[in-house]
Amino acid sequence: MSEPATRPLPLFYRQPQPLIPAIHNQVRLKDGDYRFAEESNAIPLAVIEFASAMRHYPVVFSQDDGFPLAVVGLGRRNRFVAAGDWAEDHYVPAYARRYPFVFIEVGAGKLTLGLDVDSGRVADDDEEGSALFADGRPTSLTENAMAFCSEFHGAHVQTIAFAAALKAHDLLVPQQADATLDSGTPLILGGFLVVDRKKFAELADDIVLAWHRNGWLALVHFHLASLDRFVDLLGRESGVETPTPVIGESFAPATGEKSKASPLEEN
Repeated sequence: MSEPATRPLPLFYRQPQPLIPAIHNQVRLKDGDYRFAEESNAIPLAVIEFASAMRHYPVVFSQDDGFPLAVVGLGRRNRFVAAGDWAEDHYVPAYARRYPFVFIEVGAGKLTLGLDVDSGRVADDDEEGSALFADGRPTSLTENAMAFCSEFHGAHVQTIAFAAALKAHDLLVPQQADATLDSGTPLILGGFLVVDRKKFAELADDIVLAWHRNGWLALVHFHLASLDRFVDLLGRESGVETPTPVIGESFAPATGEKSKASPLEEN
């Protein structure tokens, strides 16, 4: 993923810098948790993660650019992170797992590994954490981060193409989730897009065949099926296991095919 300095900083990142041995030779990375994701109610998702993410979160699309998002809270908080720990047995989006590393564009489309130096996990002493460089060369920690971010970037490019195809066929429509907590408190989550079921069903046969062959057809089914997870998410907001949803009929579940797994998927 490319995040030039002239663009708004990506979610979670406050001071990303390209990793340069001469500058960051003493930098170390401490063990950390997911506290950085506590205040986010939606996290970017790559298409290769849909099959895993759909089991736990509603998968929707950003109103700004149509990029897929895993909804993790109906309010302003991530309901799957508590005391820094992600909910056990729940898929953690790759976007969150790669932090504080990131790919940064350094000119002419060239990408290099970067690090959010403002992360609480970053240290510059010799006693705490794991080294990023040794004698001016990347350690296995840095090499693994490079490999992960490289695959993430490839998945990001595929995801952009999928989102562009949805928009090109005018399949994305605005939607909001209206719900009421057991306490009677209303919740309204808006500002996202979903696939219009009617328009999707009316796609031309040649488009359907092409999307089936490249895996996009399954992705739409995964997305539609995932919308049933809004009910589970409401339960987390209510703090109960059997919430009473007040959600539009457009969130009825659907079924789909399985897609090929990827190393980005941890479950």
